[in-house]
Amino acid sequence: MSSMTASTSVKQGISFEKLAGVCAILAGVVHFLYAVAFVVISRSAPETGVFLSALFLLLAGLLSLTAMNGIYQRLKYTEAAFAMYALLLTSMGALGAAIHGGYDLANILNPPAQANADLPSQIDPRGLLTFGVMGLGLLVIAWLMSKNEQFPKGLSYVGYALAALFIIIYLARLIILDPGNPILLWPVLLAGFVVQPAWYIWLGLSLQREK
Repeated sequence: MSSMTASTSVKQGISFEKLAGVCAILAGVVHFLYAVAFVVISRSAPETGVFLSALFLLLAGLLSLTAMNGIYQRLKYTEAAFAMYALLLTSMGALGAAIHGGYDLANILNPPAQANADLPSQIDPRGLLTFGVMGLGLLVIAWLMSKNEQFPKGLSYVGYALAALFIIIYLARLIILDPGNPILLWPVLLAGFVVQPAWYIWLGLSLQREK
């Protein structure tokens, strides 16, 4: 009886990892679309760019939440406590991104009578959760991946790079309000168009493979 239960548990774990892998790949695509909307479309068509940015941020956060759970299913056998800590941080980051996107989307669809766009989000001020907390979580994940043979070493290195970029972006957004400042602009471009999509898609492909 116990062997049947264990077998069922393993199958369910593998099944969820497959789902998490699909969500990670989709998250990589959506994160890239968010970067396109935020950086490119918003310049030529501001209203459309803002709408798409909010929508893609919402979707990316929800997809990332499932992907992070999939990572935990594998990393918990490496360092259980650190894996749970990483899951907590990245889940907060993913939820923060989803809520931030949902908040912006709600204001776009039904603008309030008096809105000050310069005020930071009360839930995710200057990207505290989306970039700051998520960056810390990714740092732990990258470290755990380097100790886990089920993930490619290169994925760990890309994870370190993404974590560093996220932390830099948060600090720059906190201190520098000008989005055109190179200290903020270049990390945003590098993370949004290259590192983040690549990491999520590579992660998704890794989760699709059998243990």
